[in-house]
Amino acid sequence: MKQLRFGALEIDPRRNPAILDTGSWQFEHACATVDRVAAEFFAAIGGLNGERLPALDRERFSCDQLQLFPGSFVRSNGSRWFLAQTVADGQRVLLEFNSAAANQRVSTSAHSRNLGDGKRLHVHPTDAATLHRYFAAVDPEKGPRPLGAVPRMGIGVRHSVYMWPGALQAMHRGSFSANLIQNSVRELHLLETLTEGRPSRENYLFSFGSIQEGHAGSTFEGLWVAGVLEALASAGLPRYGADADHIQVKRGADGLSRARLYLEAARYYSFYTLDVSDVLNYHALWAFSAADADRFLTEALPDQQQRRDILAYHGRERWLFGQTYRLNEAEIGLLVGKYWAALEAVDQMVAQLQSLKEGEGFDLEISIDETPAEIPTFNAITGEAELLFLMLEIRRRGLPVTHLAPNFGIEKGTDYRGPDGLEGLEHRFHRLYLLASEMGFFLDCHSGDDLSQATRQTVGRACAGRVHFKVSPSLQVLFAETLYDMYPERFEWWWNDTIAWVRREAEAGSPFAIDCLRAYERSPDPRPHPNHALFEHYNFASVGRRDAKGAFVNRERFYNLEAEFEREIARRVAERLVAVAEDVFDHPPAY
Repeated sequence: MKQLRFGALEIDPRRNPAILDTGSWQFEHACATVDRVAAEFFAAIGGLNGERLPALDRERFSCDQLQLFPGSFVRSNGSRWFLAQTVADGQRVLLEFNSAAANQRVSTSAHSRNLGDGKRLHVHPTDAATLHRYFAAVDPEKGPRPLGAVPRMGIGVRHSVYMWPGALQAMHRGSFSANLIQNSVRELHLLETLTEGRPSRENYLFSFGSIQEGHAGSTFEGLWVAGVLEALASAGLPRYGADADHIQVKRGADGLSRARLYLEAARYYSFYTLDVSDVLNYHALWAFSAADADRFLTEALPDQQQRRDILAYHGRERWLFGQTYRLNEAEIGLLVGKYWAALEAVDQMVAQLQSLKEGEGFDLEISIDETPAEIPTFNAITGEAELLFLMLEIRRRGLPVTHLAPNFGIEKGTDYRGPDGLEGLEHRFHRLYLLASEMGFFLDCHSGDDLSQATRQTVGRACAGRVHFKVSPSLQVLFAETLYDMYPERFEWWWNDTIAWVRREAEAGSPFAIDCLRAYERSPDPRPHPNHALFEHYNFASVGRRDAKGAFVNRERFYNLEAEFEREIARRVAERLVAVAEDVFDHPPAY
């Protein structure tokens, strides 16, 4: 397919998925394709009965111009609906078979065709707004939704369309729910960044260093569209959500306003992770004097009556899971010092979300699990009193927070290495889990795929499998391993591109790059391989790299692979995710 221009962005949409906020980027061309399909083909399809279709031979739903996805079939208000894809250019449209006007609750721009005998076919585009209305009005079981206190996996999808088939298989085989669509601010662009040709922003990756945003090359808008289309096309009814992960409130004048732009772009997601780690005052909890505590209180709450009210509210004695908790005035003052500015930002973001969602429900997480560059992870472990204060203040403010991600001492890119060992991690996790459960909150564990099987099982035991367990980077390494086995020359190019970047970073003085390069050069087998730590940490940069004009340099190399590769990566992803789910969700508690 030829390159198409969308503002300053020139891409082949079929080989650059999860960028555009539509699956029908040339809707008039897709409609013309539908019009060329023989009426007899549609007559047979439109006569199908039943609420859902069994797994039928796909050839029955395909012709030279069009492929229909039988798993998308649903009956609603007298119409029969399918998701279809044009063979020539891979556009996706919604087909509505009925004998009346098109459903305007889904789209007012539908194209109609007379099939004879009083039957009509209406073709709807698959832009984000239309799909959102479709799930609300026609088929809510196939769309992303808030899952509340349901244990689930969060599945980061850095290679999007290659990962979702295996993830859907794993969810079916392992009988678990998931936030099937999940990427963070660091990995995604705003669509306007690409269409307006803006340079990528610099961000900070926990325990890594500075990176350019958007390294997956996808956008918040495009990832949602591509993900829900994949779920809609699938054979089953996956119970899934879409997580706008790590919406970061950064320090600085535009920190909050930037976060609000991301919320706008992710308006159709069902789960929001508000990451306020960067604006917490970590030093407040390292102060020890009553004068410090009083100063924090006075700075945050100049009104004396408000200070009294806050002290009275948080200072009450509470009986939780067989233990008495009571915060004294000094503790409250220090915790106010650490959290008040962050919670004020959350207040504003929640107000924006509620306006965007217009009464539609959503899951909401506050994440404090990552620390800024200058704060060591194990100096900021979340304690019970700290978690209790945070939950009580969320409740006092009436914030619709459902999930919390404390700092358990789990870091990106490494297994648990706390000085207390797995026994200490399990005890701490279990205590925080009991406390959160008593208060009606669900705990989230990030960077789960960096943990060994033993550590994953420790987490599972500590919370009886009731956790939101997020994974992401390891699936990109799995992609690389599959490429290494099946297309070694393509992997070698990726390796060379990665190691060249690491060397540039090391020459620029990055301590992390220097350590990775030194470890690689000293390894007993320095041949190119996806499991070298150097590649595991730095491979992501190649995918979404852009040139000075904002054009992607490499992205199509990762999305023009053969069907054989698609089948194999799906098999490996499913196998990996089922194993993780068994460790976390199925391991019986030891209490």
